[in-house]
Amino acid sequence: MNIIIDAMGGDNAPREIVKGAIAASQKTKSRLTLVGSRGKIESVLKEEGADPRVFDIVHTDSVITMEDDPLSVVRAKKDSSMSTGLRLLKEGGDAFVSAGNTGALHAGSSLIVRTVKGVQRSGIATVLPFTRPILLMDCGANVNVTADYLVQWAMMGAIYMKNVVGVADPEVGLLNNGTEEHKGTQIQIDAYAKLRTAPGIRFHGNVEAKELPFGPCDVLVTDGFTGNITLKLIEGMSKYMFSLLKDMYMTNAMTKLSFFAMKDQLRKVKHDFDASEYGGAPLLGLQKPVIKAHGSSDARAITNAVRQAEAYISTGVTAEIAAQMEALTEKPAE
Repeated sequence: MNIIIDAMGGDNAPREIVKGAIAASQKTKSRLTLVGSRGKIESVLKEEGADPRVFDIVHTDSVITMEDDPLSVVRAKKDSSMSTGLRLLKEGGDAFVSAGNTGALHAGSSLIVRTVKGVQRSGIATVLPFTRPILLMDCGANVNVTADYLVQWAMMGAIYMKNVVGVADPEVGLLNNGTEEHKGTQIQIDAYAKLRTAPGIRFHGNVEAKELPFGPCDVLVTDGFTGNITLKLIEGMSKYMFSLLKDMYMTNAMTKLSFFAMKDQLRKVKHDFDASEYGGAPLLGLQKPVIKAHGSSDARAITNAVRQAEAYISTGVTAEIAAQMEALTEKPAE
């Protein structure tokens, strides 16, 4: 496998990206290609005592920033690390990892790598780490959606949860402001009707946000605006709750003793909600795997994003999505 990494994308690039690649190279048989400023990449490799011969380095001078217009990847900055990495993926790579500009990555992936035939829009899928993990899609790529997008994401999300997470028969929910089928905008109402009768989808029904921690379904579909707000609210609330717990346990000597009795359980819960443990979120619906790592990713997150990319490649998600889309769009014999 050849996994391509955008060494210049993200808040902590290139240092944390390269450090993550170094750690990943020690745990994988895949060949890793670092794309970005050769001088900066080699400087980090030297500081970390890593052998540069372990990596392929593709030099680029330009970087897409978090403030750049999403279409920069195909217009003003065709030679950026992100644009170059996506072209390398299209031309023979097996997966691409970037912690860079989300909008640019989505636009560039759609225009350079292209979606699977029949897929109207790719979407970002993130696993919410509850007791029953939930794949939330879309998490920020598509603000404006149609009911058909939601149905396709439900299908692709179910395939991902089955192949990568190991859920035998994934159940799909529709994020809404009530459980009744008439709730929401016309898009949610139309999507509910389509999901209820869509072949191959086990539809749970509408799901309210308050239900998410209690595991109502395995896949949850929504538009990218709502999905991104939901994801960031969960991230913020988890940090807030751990802050409250820390303050509570540090109140006095007795509570500190209680902390030592509970520290292993608390460490496990914190681990489960640590975004760096998951590495990144796949853009489902593309012809080849693209993994979007968090913009603030550290080295551990990048290492796990590479691991996630390998899992995506090896489990045949893309091939099954293509086969399912072909079956859905196949015209009946006359």
